[in-house]
Amino acid sequence: MSDPKNPNIEKRSTPQYALYQRENFWKTNEREVPLFNTDPGKLEELAKQKLTEGGWYYASSNAGQSYTHLANRQAFYRHRIIPRQLIDTNTRTTATTIFNRLVSAPIGFAPIGINTIYHPQGELPVARAAAQLNLPYCLSTAGSTPIEAVAAANAAGPRFYQLYMPHDDELTLSLLTRAHEAGFTACILTTDTWQLAWRHDDVATANYAFYHGRGADLGLSDPVFQRRLAEAGIDPATQPNEAGALWIDNVWHGRAWSWAKIPWVMSEWKRISGGAPFVLKGIQSVGDAEKAVEVGVDGIVVSNHAGRQVDGAIASLDALENIVAAGVGERIYVMYDSGVRGAADVVKALALGAKFVWVGRLWVWGLSIMGEEGVRHVMKGLLADLDILMNVAGIQNVGQIDRSFLESYPKAYSMISEKSKL
Repeated sequence: MSDPKNPNIEKRSTPQYALYQRENFWKTNEREVPLFNTDPGKLEELAKQKLTEGGWYYASSNAGQSYTHLANRQAFYRHRIIPRQLIDTNTRTTATTIFNRLVSAPIGFAPIGINTIYHPQGELPVARAAAQLNLPYCLSTAGSTPIEAVAAANAAGPRFYQLYMPHDDELTLSLLTRAHEAGFTACILTTDTWQLAWRHDDVATANYAFYHGRGADLGLSDPVFQRRLAEAGIDPATQPNEAGALWIDNVWHGRAWSWAKIPWVMSEWKRISGGAPFVLKGIQSVGDAEKAVEVGVDGIVVSNHAGRQVDGAIASLDALENIVAAGVGERIYVMYDSGVRGAADVVKALALGAKFVWVGRLWVWGLSIMGEEGVRHVMKGLLADLDILMNVAGIQNVGQIDRSFLESYPKAYSMISEKSKL
């Protein structure tokens, strides 16, 4: 399938990720089998079998009736890749740079909280796998492992810190300081989750791990928050539910911030970090993207939180198309998140103007199924998928991917009630 003795491999600046396909095809000759199926639907089904009911509901639940989740997938379906033939892709490269850091591909590990409900080691296996693949890892403020431990697991890997900003400035500064001192080189402020959306399954099962003594370790390890616990008379050792509640009620607090706060948090992060990039995640409107440029942030992530926050919202990919058409991509670093299920989706997002793409649920399913090995298998498969697609579609490097690679159809999405499995 992919000749391991291909002389062009040595000329490439990135690994021949396509060889992971051959490695899996060959396994039965060594009395082994591939770890598991990475088809998104089958991956999801296997993860459901492995997870507790609470773990499954938290990972799979979306806002309301999941119509935004459906819209995300519909938007990808209306764009089709136009392959180019007889292009010399033998020395192709999947690499790109993000904030001056060279990485293996324009793919990152999106921030997802409370990983201990998916695997006992929480964020650590994910951070290790990301470092091994040289893909950016983004730690959520809702993470269930101390910032410093995640940094140690990630070693020299590229890593960013995602901030849910408390209404406690001292606590915010403590989190940002810890992140910088632990080697996180960018801050990504999420703007769409002051509180969680109404997610039917989670509400029906009281499925909120923080209120049940799980997942608050990132907060419990913070010196400012430890003082807040003492001031409230809460002992986390004997009152884990109350401690977890105090932490998460500082994170998903239900109290909206406005644009007026952005200059403060951006300037404080710049001061603490010596000028490291500051990004806004959750941008969906052209107006907000223009405002982000105006206030001077370094980048935006066009995202609807994978359909988990506002039901019936615009598809994230459609939002990306609108924002890029308005010229925002010429003035700021534009990234994409929501609904990505394979390399074709990555290419479509890049063709529509994103410079980088974040992936979430795929690696969560891998973590749920087989821990670090599962994460690595899923993400190596995604890299192989991208490498092969570039080879057979005539793409020599990701910088070549533009609008000319797509045939796009009208936004004629079905208005009937549908459910999207993926």
